[in-house]
Amino acid sequence: MSDERTEKPTLKRISKARSEGQVSKSQDLSSAVTLMLGLSILFAYFPYVFDRFKAISVALFTNLNPDLVTKENIWGFLSVYLSEIFTILLPIMAVMVFAGVLINYIQVGPLFSLKAIKPNFSKLTPMKLIQGFKKYFEVKSLVEFAKSLLKLAIVGGAGFSVINKHKLEILALLGAEPQVSLALMGKILFELIATICIILLILGIIDKKYQDYEYEKSLKMTKHEVKDERKNAEGDPKVKSHIRKEQMKFATQRMMSAVPQATVVVTNPTHYAVALSYDMEKAPAPQVVAKGIDFVAFKIKEIAEANNVPIVENPPLARTLYKIVPLDSIVPAELYVAVAEVLAFVYRTNKAKRPT
Repeated sequence: MSDERTEKPTLKRISKARSEGQVSKSQDLSSAVTLMLGLSILFAYFPYVFDRFKAISVALFTNLNPDLVTKENIWGFLSVYLSEIFTILLPIMAVMVFAGVLINYIQVGPLFSLKAIKPNFSKLTPMKLIQGFKKYFEVKSLVEFAKSLLKLAIVGGAGFSVINKHKLEILALLGAEPQVSLALMGKILFELIATICIILLILGIIDKKYQDYEYEKSLKMTKHEVKDERKNAEGDPKVKSHIRKEQMKFATQRMMSAVPQATVVVTNPTHYAVALSYDMEKAPAPQVVAKGIDFVAFKIKEIAEANNVPIVENPPLARTLYKIVPLDSIVPAELYVAVAEVLAFVYRTNKAKRPT
């Protein structure tokens, strides 16, 4: 059926969707990459972070005088330490923000659209709210819910697998030295986080492929829409035909207005007519000021007769002038002799003024 969306979206359709903020983007992929980079920086940065936190804690509790701490000055007292903690964590947060912006840029390219975040209060009507609630039971929403459950199951399974692999080592920590316990727990934690990040990255890549498919599917067009868009881009054939007719009409009127001042009209005698004008002061050779076939040729001859413009029958010359010499162009050199003979005949019979 013509109403089925079977056609790929055109560049215009895609451009319009982008301008409205509709793009193919995987939030899962963005989250996975951001988390991976953030945790990577955290692990690389961990010794420094640990030493700074340790120094802050020692300074805080060593110099802490409970008698000087009141409900009124507690925040002022802690602000120095909170500021120091923020300074420590700032590079990690900056890297995560940069990673989030970068992965989104890679996915959608340069795009800035306020339409996607512009509030639409018309959606707050009861009918719109009901329609919005129904969306939670649509296929797309159910698919997203299933994806979330599947992702949770996969990540949970991976986490359980890592911990289960080290269960004997964890049980052996009972009664072990704190340093040994912390070292092993750190190792297991690192392996757990790395495994989860890799899984999330793989799921994000798969989700990006799925989002690309859904995006292209949502933009697909019907054959009628493609036809209408092409018609709008190229112009309605009926309108274009009307414009061409008006242009031809205007050009014909302008051409006919030049016939009364022509020097001679060369004819076929019935099918072709070409009006020549020759003014030695304006052009080095005769110029075609009007030409036409059939009805137009008849009108040229009619105007020429009404204005006493000489008409000379020369079928070969008339056809050649019509075919090879554009309107308002000078006669080419290869036709000089033939045209000169016609003009000489006109001048001899005194049916045209001699050029000054």
